[in-house]
This record gives sequence, structure tokens and C-alpha cells, in this order.
Amino acid sequence: MVLNMAQDTSLRLELAEVPPVHDENVAGHSPFLLTCDHYGRRIPRALRDLGVAPSELTRHIAWDVGIAGVADRLSMLLDARLIAQVYSRLVIDCNRPFTSSGSIPVLSEATDIPGNVGLSAADIALRRDLIFAPYHRRIAEVLDARARAARPTVLIALHSFAPTYAGVKRPWHIGTLYHRDHRLPSLLLAALRAEGDLVAGDNEPYAVDEATDYAIPVHGEGRGLIHTGLEIRQDLISDATGETQWAERLARIFRGIAERLRAERMV
Repeated sequence: MVLNMAQDTSLRLELAEVPPVHDENVAGHSPFLLTCDHYGRRIPRALRDLGVAPSELTRHIAWDVGIAGVADRLSMLLDARLIAQVYSRLVIDCNRPFTSSGSIPVLSEATDIPGNVGLSAADIALRRDLIFAPYHRRIAEVLDARARAARPTVLIALHSFAPTYAGVKRPWHIGTLYHRDHRLPSLLLAALRAEGDLVAGDNEPYAVDEATDYAIPVHGEGRGLIHTGLEIRQDLISDATGETQWAERLARIFRGIAERLRAERMV
């Protein structure tokens, strides 16, 4: 499906009505800054659901199921700013470099994405300019402002993962993700395992890689911030009760970690 000029205009108007960035608790005082690349599953009307069945657009291929509720409540409990992306990762994935095949996927797991086939350079640039760029620009602007104000920043990239992938069950309840810098992931992993009832993965269900990930390499490692990715299994946060319970648990854990970081003068 290739957009013509009229559809391009419709896409611009649609995005003007629903901005791509959800920016919550702007005045939050916490050293934590929360980001959520796959918070929403909105698709511009001009793209006609990308030719994908509605039932597929509720699955994890379209967004990180349950993470929006966790992110919103965690932002409130920690008094932390949250910057999130409201458009579906099927339109453009805001945690994929442009060179990655997952940036604008034509196939997600076993699901064809007809609306992403045969896109022109202009089509691709439009999605980047209207969805990807504003989201990461907002994160960069906030980080720049915090640096100018000498405000400490601990970056937490929030995600969720499917309990089964390619027919294989995943045993972890939660996982910490990182690339080269494991300062915060190590602290977080120890705190999670100390809970006693969690299977916590170390770089599970997958590790961060510059070839397939964008947010942590660019905003975390690129700036030398203390940071971690966080993945929660989706069946644990599939309803409001699960979202609330996990947000409250993580808030308690992160408060303890913040105290330790302050004591060690890391923030």
C-alpha cells in the first residue's frame, strides 16, 4: 500500500489531531525519567489499519500489552516524568534504528503487514518525520534541559514481552536489559531476585544491541546516563489489577535503588 498525496495530507492532519508524544507528569521531581516506545497502538486513519485484521492490532505485534497502565501509575508513584509514543510499532517502531528490518516491518512474526509493502522513500520519511522524530526529539530536549539544570537523570525504558514466542514459553516474570553499561541493571536484578517470588532475567528475553535497538544506545549509553531497559511479561499486566500491582512493586524497588544511588553519589 503506497500513500498518494491526498493520503499524505490526511496522515498529517490525523497526527496533528493526535500528537505522537504522550508527556506525563512534566513537573515531576524524581531523578527517574521513564520512556515507553511501544505505549500505544494507534494507526492513522489514512493508513487504513495497514491492511491488518483488527484482532491482530490488539496483540503484542502492535504494542507492548499492559505497559501503558504500568507506566502511567509508576510515573505518578515515583513523581517521575514519562515520555511515551502513542502510535503503533507497526506504523514505525520507535525502538528500532532505520537500518533495521523491524523499523517498518512488512512481516511481524507470522502476520503480514500489507500497508508497509512497497513504500517509497517519501512514505518512509513521512512516518519518520511525523512519529519517530518528535518522540525522540522530546526525550532529547528533556535530557538536555535536565543536564543544563544539573538535574540527575536515571533513565528507565519500559517494555513488556509476550509469554510465548515462536512456540517457546518464556519463564521470566521480568527482565533487565542493557548493552555495555550494567550499573543499574545489576542493582535492579539483585533487588528483583531478593523479592523471593520472581524469576528475573539478566538481559532476558533478549539483550540490547545497537543494530536492533535505538532508545538505550542513543539516550542512555550515548549520554553516559545511568539506565536500564525493563521488560514485564504481558500475562502479568493484562488487566488493571496486574498493572497496578506491578507499578506499586516497581515503585518500592526503585525508591530503594534511588537511596542507594544517592548514598554512593551516583546521582
